This record gives sequence, structure tokens and C-alpha cells, in this order.
Amino acid sequence: MSNPLPTFNINLDEVRSTLTDMLNRHRTYIKQLLTAEAHSWESLMQPLEDMDDELHNFWSPIRHLHAVMNSDKIRGIYKPCIEMLSEYGMEISHNTALYKAIQSIADSPAYNKLDNEQKKVIEHTLRDFKLSGVHLDETKKKQFADLDKALTKLSSQFEDNVLDATHAWSKHITDETKLSGLPGHAIAAAKQAAEEKQLEGWLFTLDGPSYLAVMTYADDETLRQEMYEAYITRASDQGPNANQFDNTHVIEEILKAKQALAHLLDFNHYAAYSLATKMVKKTDDVLGFLNKLADASLARAREEFQQLKDFAQKTYQRDTLHPWDISYYSEKLRQAEYAVSAEDFRPYLPESTVLNGLFQTVQKLYNIRIEPVTDPDVWKPEVKLFAIYDAQNTLRGYFYTDLYARTGKRGGAWMDDCRIRRITLDNQLQLPVAFITCNFSGPVGDKPALFTHDEVTTLFHEFGHAIQHLMTKISRAGVSGINGVPWDAVEIASQFMESWCWEKEGLDLIARHYQTNEPLPDALFEKLLKAKDFQSAMQMVRQLQLSLFDFRLHIEYDASVTNQTQRILDEVREQLFIFPTLPFNRFQHSFSHIFAGGYAAGYYSYKWAEVLACDAFARFQEEGIFNPIVGKAFLETFLECGGAVEPMDLFIQFRGRPPEINALLRSHGIPEEQTA
Repeated sequence: MSNPLPTFNINLDEVRSTLTDMLNRHRTYIKQLLTAEAHSWESLMQPLEDMDDELHNFWSPIRHLHAVMNSDKIRGIYKPCIEMLSEYGMEISHNTALYKAIQSIADSPAYNKLDNEQKKVIEHTLRDFKLSGVHLDETKKKQFADLDKALTKLSSQFEDNVLDATHAWSKHITDETKLSGLPGHAIAAAKQAAEEKQLEGWLFTLDGPSYLAVMTYADDETLRQEMYEAYITRASDQGPNANQFDNTHVIEEILKAKQALAHLLDFNHYAAYSLATKMVKKTDDVLGFLNKLADASLARAREEFQQLKDFAQKTYQRDTLHPWDISYYSEKLRQAEYAVSAEDFRPYLPESTVLNGLFQTVQKLYNIRIEPVTDPDVWKPEVKLFAIYDAQNTLRGYFYTDLYARTGKRGGAWMDDCRIRRITLDNQLQLPVAFITCNFSGPVGDKPALFTHDEVTTLFHEFGHAIQHLMTKISRAGVSGINGVPWDAVEIASQFMESWCWEKEGLDLIARHYQTNEPLPDALFEKLLKAKDFQSAMQMVRQLQLSLFDFRLHIEYDASVTNQTQRILDEVREQLFIFPTLPFNRFQHSFSHIFAGGYAAGYYSYKWAEVLACDAFARFQEEGIFNPIVGKAFLETFLECGGAVEPMDLFIQFRGRPPEINALLRSHGIPEEQTA
């Protein structure tokens, strides 16, 4: 069995030359492969997979370091290399001889003797050749390649601008009265941040834990307003760092390139191009789905906001709620209604207990075991490495956890594949490896890292992605783990995993007081459960705003119309109006999901997949949330089959019927009859 773990002790000065040599060697090898008179899986597809995997295994640690340890040095290496990779990828995609060679396998009698995994890989490969313009004439191929290269550079620039803008601003406070309302954990973290900069007092930043603490708890409205304006104007023409890291032009160029790329392939717009690889195939079906959810949620969301306004006016004599007031007064209302705060849970959710509870959860569900790996090669001391074993005590893979926010680390949370499960050319099994990355509050002083319930839910979400990647039984890289899974289905396993954070049996495994080891009190759990649907319709509408903005933007974008991005966003906000947005709001300038990630014309995937995830979990609610038979059924469908089987077929196999939207509405406390 072959399973080399990556090394992060990388000589960055050698990366570019090593990559150049590897790509040239691969180019030569492909030419040799194409000289054969006839082609087969063994003579062509397997060697191609081996080359792709060699490249992936070399590049994935470097790509990861660029995301979590960003620096001028890494950027200087990353940018020219990503352009080389883009150019190489386009060369392969436009290699007509290679395309015809693979097509010849699909057309041969031997194709019927291939297994389902192999057939699916060939099917996806031929599809992707066509979506990359292999059929275009040389002039249009050149145009396509130029657009693809430009998009690679622009996406990287967008993300760099967001990262730089986030870390360029901070709020240094020496007046202790401005800390009123903030929880002790946030104050201690700000004190520690100031000390690291050799400053007196407290330092607040735009990193998630620091920013959210101020917006949710700070009594000082001026502080909340200042941080809100800095955050919502990041990488734009507005705010305290206006024009310094401005993504305005970058957004326009990204949209222009995507539209031109889609038109080259005779798609009406980029949204149609995007759906060519997704579960949903028609743009009208996406828009209909989103608008159906909006119709079900909007009235309730407006009621929730009116309740907030009435509460703020009656209790605090606030006649107007500004955007920087929403989270603050929402938290006050939550405490008034349910006598519970997010901070109440932090002492019961120390990192080690949460991780152990997460591992116990999947052990009970899928009969798997997770063990720490001692003395791992990692990029930061706080990073941990774990091995995962199945019921037969067979090693199935590894995953890294990197959970704390820090300078130089991309915001948000994500899972990324580091190694892919596959059978190599010499018939060896390569085990999968995953990265789980979050931006939570780290240890403060002598206290361990203490998480909020929201952060634990995020961790479970990302682990859901990881376990789908790690527990796959597929051995062909193109459809192994998360590979080959349609983008609007890839969130099913992750959102499904969140459900155990809301169940008493689940929380009993992950919640213990960090000092006394006492379990989460029943009374506190009951408050959590009662508050579960607090402002859930407002949150639903917020996600629908983002989804509709993304999808409409990639349908309607017209390069000849100025300021179209802002206009479409404004129209969506008007359609799903809950509270006004201020003119300086530039949220879209840091919307990395669609401008630097893989969610362009696909942000709807979160809600689409959530329908399937909620409906799948409903079976556990019906038959027992740790029912081993149901757990085994989910493992053998969604987690083990990778992209080799269509996700709707997997769902029907697991649930016995197609998914129902009402499961999603029920999970958010939204009346089902509103869908009529």
C-alpha cells in the first residue's frame, strides 16, 4: 500500500523549476502515449491519471500554504506557478488528438467491459473536454485559453485583495469603557492580540471571531459602526481603506471573461455553462426553486424583523435600527426571549472535547475510529493530524485540522483534498488525505480554545465534507471522494453532518465544561433548542439574496452596461426586502465564493443540497439518530460512492423516494403550507 503523507517543509525557491520540469515531462509522455495505434484504459487513462495525481500531490501542499500561511514570498511563487498550471491545463483540454484517443475508448467494444467507475471517468472527461472548447477552431481556442488564464489571475487577485484588506485594518483601544458588553473571552483575545503587536490596551481586527464579538455584544455603538463600515467595505472604493485594495475592476473583468467564455461555447450565459456539470440542468429550475423558498420565507422574515424593531424601540427606545445594530439587538432579543446567549455555551465546548465528541459521533454512526498521529509534519504547531479506521480496523485515510484564525490565513472555513484515494499504475492503493480549515478563536492565556455552538456546527459541516472524501471506496481518481460529485450535491454530506449538533444525544458527546467536566445542563440545551429557529427566516432570506444575486448576475451580466453588479444586487435586495442597505455597502467586493471560489452561478447549491440533507436526516429522526442500520445505509450511499453514482439515485436508494422541500422548511421552523 502506498500512502506518502505530504511534507510542508518545502523549499519555495525550487518550486517553480520543479513544476516546470514536471509539466514538460508530462507533455512529452502524453505525446508518447498518443503514438499507440489503439488505446485502452490501461494504456491511456491509467497513465493520464497517474500524471494528474503526481501533479496534484506536488501542488496541493503549496496551494494549501498559500491559503493558510500567505506571505509575499509564497505569493511570489504561487502566482507564476498558477499561471503555468492554467496554461498546461488548457493545453491538455485543447489537445484534439488526446480527446479523440479517449473518445475511441468510449466507442470501442472494450468500453462495455469497463466497470462503472471507469465509464464515469471517461464520460466526465469527454464532457469536460467539450466544456473547455476542444471542438473550437484554433482562433477560438486561443481566445478561450486567454480567457481561462485571465480568470485564474483575476480570481487570485480578488482573494489577495480581500485578505490584504481584512488585515490592513484594526481598531486599537486603550479606553476600557469601550469594552462594555463584550464577553471576557473576546476581551482577553483582544488583549493578547495587542500584546503580540507590543501595544497597550486591546486590539480588534476584521477576522471573524474578533469582528463578530464586537457586532454582537459591544454596547458602544460608535465602535460597532466603525467596525461594520470597515468590514462591509473591504476591498472596495468605499470605507477607511477606500481604493487601496479595490476589487471593482477585478469583478468586472471576471464577469466579462466568464460571459465571453460561455459565449465561445454557444451558451447564452455563464449560468447555463455552469449548470452543464450540476444536478440541476435548467436555469428556470434554479430560479423557480429559489423563488419558491423565498415565497415560503419572506413573510416570516419580515415578521421577525418587525419583532426586532418593536423590541429595540420598546426596551431601548431605538426608533431606527442601523445595519451595525442588527446583530447587537438580535442578541439582546434572544436573551430576553430565551434567556440564552451564544457565550453561555463556550465553556462547555473546549476544542479537545468537541473533537473527541465529533469522533465518537461518527464512530456510533459508521463504526469508524479516529486516532491522532504523533509528531506530524505540519505548517503550524497548533495543526493536528488524525488517522481514520473502519469497522475492520483498516486504515482509510488521514486529515489535518487547522482551526484558529490568524494573520495570513484566508477567512472562512473549508475542506480541501490533499491526496485522492486511487489505485496506482503498479496496483498500489493510495489513501485519501484531507485538510479541514476554520477560523475560530484560539486559546487565550491559560484557557484552551473554547468554541461557540455556531463554530462547532461549522466544524461538523467541514468534517462532513472530509468524511465523504476519506470514506470513499472508489479507486478511480476522477470520481473518488468528492471528485466528480456535482457541485450542487457536494454540500449534502456537510450540511447533513450539522444535524447532530442540535440533538441531545449528539451534544452529550461533544459538550463538557472545560474546568469541571460537567455535561451541558438540560436547561441550557432546552434553551438552545427553543432558540434554534430564532430569526431562521431572516437567515434563510439572506442566503436566498446571495443565491439569487449570484445566479441572476451570471445570467444577466452585460459588459456594455455600467455598474450592473450593484444594480442586480440592489434589485434582489428590493425583491427580498427586510431592512434597508446603506449606499456604501460593498458586500460583493469580498464575496469570494463566487469571484474567487467554485460557486459562480452555483451559490444556490447550499440550499439545493440542504433540501436533500434535511430530508436524509429526517430518516434518522424517524428511526433513531444513532441507528446503526441507517448509518450504514448512509455510509454505503453518500459517503462511499464518490462521484461514480448520480446523487439523486443515491438519495432515492437511501430514502426510498425523491426529496421533499418541506423537510428543509421544517428544519427552519417555517410553516410548510406557505409553499402552496
